[in-house]
Amino acid sequence: MTIPTPEVVRSILEASEPRCRAFVGLCAFAGLRLGETAALQVGDIDFLRRQVHVRRQVQRLDGTVEIRLPKYNSERTVHVPDALLQMLSEHAALGLAYDWLFAEVEDLPPHQNTVGHRWRTTLRRAGVEDVRLHDPRHFYASGLIASGCDVVAVQRALGHTKSTTALTTYAPLWPTAEDRVRDAAAHPFAEVAGSGEGTVTAGRA
Repeated sequence: MTIPTPEVVRSILEASEPRCRAFVGLCAFAGLRLGETAALQVGDIDFLRRQVHVRRQVQRLDGTVEIRLPKYNSERTVHVPDALLQMLSEHAALGLAYDWLFAEVEDLPPHQNTVGHRWRTTLRRAGVEDVRLHDPRHFYASGLIASGCDVVAVQRALGHTKSTTALTTYAPLWPTAEDRVRDAAAHPFAEVAGSGEGTVTAGRA
């Protein structure tokens, strides 16, 4: 599993052409899979409630585009940050959104080959290597975990059928019991150290 750094994600976004930037943003800041992002419709974005509804996915079948339920029937609602909504709003304002958010000719969702070509072109422009379009999804998951989200919250956001899938995939990213005890002990220490005028030192016998 490869987790891009924030610097790498920033470079990719800056190198993305307008029709690709929001696509990358949905993978990196909402954790959507490639096919789920490609199958988004304008009505799936709820700007008022700050939500993205994942209801379908694009699959390639014998060279054609087929619309199906999301992988493992993982229909879900993802609560997204304002910055991503702004990115989607700018995407729509450029006239790049039809019924399908990332429509191609004849108002059809993009073929996975098209998305893959744009991704590789963007990576070359950004000077980035060995990053798959699935990796920003890992970046998203790592951000949730670093912010303190529990296993169930991560599972639901990513659309995993079982919480054990999220736990197994991202186990190294969750703090251990030792980490939690250490951090918990640091909090009261910081409160005590901050309440006095000097540095906390050992008491005299």
